[in-house]
Amino acid sequence: MKERLVGAALLVATAGSALFIAAYFTGGARLYEGLALALTAAALCAAAIGWALWLLPHEQVADEIVTYPSAPAQRATQTAEVRSDVRAIARPRALVGLLYVALAAFAAALALPIRSLGPAPRDTLFHTRWRKGARVARPNGNPVRVDDLEVDSAITVFPAGALEDPQSQAMLLRVPEELAPSTRGYMIYSKLCTHAGCPVALYRAAAKELMCPCHQSVFNVLDDGAVVSGPADHSLPRLPIEIAPDGTLVATSDFPEPVGPSFWERR
Repeated sequence: MKERLVGAALLVATAGSALFIAAYFTGGARLYEGLALALTAAALCAAAIGWALWLLPHEQVADEIVTYPSAPAQRATQTAEVRSDVRAIARPRALVGLLYVALAAFAAALALPIRSLGPAPRDTLFHTRWRKGARVARPNGNPVRVDDLEVDSAITVFPAGALEDPQSQAMLLRVPEELAPSTRGYMIYSKLCTHAGCPVALYRAAAKELMCPCHQSVFNVLDDGAVVSGPADHSLPRLPIEIAPDGTLVATSDFPEPVGPSFWERR
């Protein structure tokens, strides 16, 4: 009877793992997957407790060794006792088989969600879609030309071909030409605030500052995006650009540092 109870618990554990696998492949609710795993774990615990209490030998024997090595007859007797105990432990072969099946099913259920992992992040936080030669484009895809913006104006831009990449969004602004003569007054800064990643969408032309409306971090565009005030802890990354022979603005490289807020691996 006791062996049957342990066997029943192992069967329930196997069934719980099977239910989890079925729920996973059929797109079942996470609630059902969690309940199935909980059922499996509870049944395995019950089987382990029942096995320990009912099936394992409980006799404790202490045999003092007076001389070493023991006499041949004594060694033979002890060897026979050990073999008998091993046979007693392994006697329920059907239960041992059920145990292996239940553990294998549980391991498969635990390993299965690995299939749902996305691609490794690699170094995506360190780079954007800006590259050497990437044209500066408006959100509609049109390239920005050198005479498009008035002085003290600003617009949102993306690298051509990556108009929907949030990591690459940037603010293109134009200051008086004498403040940035090599690019006719054009500057590009990342639009991701270095505090919490909110969009730095406000350009205060009189002060030559970009401001994040979320937590009021302010950056000086004439000082390579240095923090003027607010909770941001490092400068707003500036994108190096140049004017192409056809009069369009192009990047000369990616941002020199990761954009957005700080993270553990950021140097």
